[in-house]
Amino acid sequence: MRLPVDDEIYNVNAVWLGPPNKTLPFRARYVAYAVGTLVFVLLQVIERQLGIGLGFFSLAYSLLATVGLTRLILGVVDADRPLGSVLTGFAHEVGTPRQRTKATVGVIRPARVRAVPTRPSRAQRRAARRAARGQATTEEATA
Repeated sequence: MRLPVDDEIYNVNAVWLGPPNKTLPFRARYVAYAVGTLVFVLLQVIERQLGIGLGFFSLAYSLLATVGLTRLILGVVDADRPLGSVLTGFAHEVGTPRQRTKATVGVIRPARVRAVPTRPSRAQRRAARRAARGQATTEEATA
């Protein structure tokens, strides 16, 4: 169930209705004109890159796709979520680093691998020192 907004400011859309007694046959917010123009231009650029010629049907389909994409985009844009914040959120979602799901594979060439002895633990170093002292005292006793 949707409750109506109690703020009167949200009930007013920034809509251009046209001159008096000559209104447009549709209602569109100001931002819809800008988004629609941008979507139409982008679709035309994509069509030209794909090699689709400029003709009646290509323009008609572009206009239909423009209306659909503009409605889709502006479905998430409202007074609480302006277009700039929606675009910023989309850019952050797309640019966010993701966890890699593939294992990285590499080639190890034995000629380039350096053998580095492992460092003994603290207990192993103590045992080695005791053994060295024990040998020193054994050698002194035998000498």
